[in-house]
Amino acid sequence: MYARPAHFYARILEAPLHFARIPDKAAISHAGRLQREKKTKELKGESDSTSKAKPWVDQDLQDDTEIPSPNQGDDEEDDPGSELDLPHVPYAPPRYAVDSMLERSRDFYTLLNQRRSVRFISPEPVPREVIDNVIRTAGTAPSGAHTEPWTFVVVSDPDTKHAIRTIVEEEEEVNYRQRMGNKWVKDLAKIRTTWVKEYLDVAPYLLLIFKQTYGIGTGGKRKTHYYNEISVSISCGMLLAALQNVGLVTVTSTPLNCGPRLRVILQRPTNEKLLMLLPIGYPSDDATVPDLKRKPLDDIMVHI
Repeated sequence: MYARPAHFYARILEAPLHFARIPDKAAISHAGRLQREKKTKELKGESDSTSKAKPWVDQDLQDDTEIPSPNQGDDEEDDPGSELDLPHVPYAPPRYAVDSMLERSRDFYTLLNQRRSVRFISPEPVPREVIDNVIRTAGTAPSGAHTEPWTFVVVSDPDTKHAIRTIVEEEEEVNYRQRMGNKWVKDLAKIRTTWVKEYLDVAPYLLLIFKQTYGIGTGGKRKTHYYNEISVSISCGMLLAALQNVGLVTVTSTPLNCGPRLRVILQRPTNEKLLMLLPIGYPSDDATVPDLKRKPLDDIMVHI
């Protein structure tokens, strides 16, 4: 028989012992009562203020298409319009003198630093060509393997806008009352926003931005859209800059749990999922915004 060294047993004897405390009947009864109360609150749609409320996530946006598996596209149809040996062409963008670069960078920052989320939008008409050019600008964004996985739906029809508002407000009321949790609702209180979205009727345009989770080839087979949500998000950022450039305002809204119903009334295919909804127009004469401050450069940049 193998004889263990003396220090082996010494470590065992010196090691602390941990005993699980056996709960008494009162503790068991109390735990059961808390569990039943929690279950009752969940069934009623109430939130437990003593627990940490997790931000609710739009289930329609949860998919596995953002980063495909290595073999996911093996049985997909190749795009007949693509070339394996794509020709490259010379690229020579303008190069500015240092003084000009500094001036342009300051001017562009000043322009975008004036951008605010505006919920008070004028019904004054906006030229359609301006909206077209803004979306053209968004369409220049980079995308995974140049799949351009975005669809921009522009709505100006009053009846359709009102139908969108009805769906959004119905779901947003549930979000505020049940899904979002007390902390999230409290954090939004300073912005004075609720589930009532009057601007969805008032704004001359509503822009609904969909991510294409996959493409559809000529033969009906799926085409992988790599990093589709990141690509569309970059495009949205460029679109916001383009709106600021022409003096229009919007508020970035992510209508939680509204995607499937809005997809139906807008007659969008099932491979498209709503990522963002933007009311677009001029600010109303009485528009106000919260007096928020942005973080200084030292708080958002690390220079190595």
